[in-house]
Amino acid sequence: MEKDGISKPARLLWRLGYFLRELIVSTLSVGPIPTHVAFIMDGNRRYGKQQHLNQGGGHVAGYLALKLMVLYCRELGIKYVTAYAFSIDNFKRSPEEVRCIMDLMVEKIEQELSQVDNTFSRMGVRVHFSGKLELLSQPAMDAVKRLMAATAGNSKALLTICFAYTSTDEIVHAVQETCRRKLAPDQIEGKGNHVVKVADIEKHLYMAVAPEPDIIIRTSGGNRLSNFMLWQSGNSCLITFSQLWPAISCWHLVWAVLKFQRNYYYLEKKRKQM
Repeated sequence: MEKDGISKPARLLWRLGYFLRELIVSTLSVGPIPTHVAFIMDGNRRYGKQQHLNQGGGHVAGYLALKLMVLYCRELGIKYVTAYAFSIDNFKRSPEEVRCIMDLMVEKIEQELSQVDNTFSRMGVRVHFSGKLELLSQPAMDAVKRLMAATAGNSKALLTICFAYTSTDEIVHAVQETCRRKLAPDQIEGKGNHVVKVADIEKHLYMAVAPEPDIIIRTSGGNRLSNFMLWQSGNSCLITFSQLWPAISCWHLVWAVLKFQRNYYYLEKKRKQM
């Protein structure tokens, strides 16, 4: 056992995995690499039940899977990663489960901020939260603000975590904010300036921080977008895996990128037609 608590076999296995990923990256880099990959992280609760974990154990495993997936995306040169973590509709779950998720989020953020497990900072990843964040508990809201401020200077990649989010709420918010600004007395400077355009709405979407996703990956076998990025996904490559989110691996991402590359010119043609 080494001083850092990692055994030599485990260290050797990690290095072997890193070497294999380097080979994969060099191969995939021959073709187009997606700029933005979004994940619908479905299956944490079922994974916890299948593995007989304590309450919240499935969500802990899901968080570890997210960290690894961000690492894989960084190695591939993917600049934007978005994770659908918690829907507004999820607040309808039991108060105990919602509180458990909030507490877990605060715990993991505190670890990141205290350098105990600052994975995202070490990777140079800026972390941003999108959604109706006023629905969060006060400790969770405070922790989110601190993490966003602490990572604001990181520029190698952007991880957007959609929490207390639905696409319909995002669109309604954007329309309301656009109208509020357009109708403000000091904003009406001439005839027709109050007309709402698509570009005006897009400026006020929660997800205005990132370009449209090239790939949307959903786990646990579902074929629904579940009210996620409906405005932005018109030309995205949609991919579903039967595995639950905590069981997702580097190979799933590789398969998704390969499928994106096969459909790249068709998707680009559609984008240019819009």
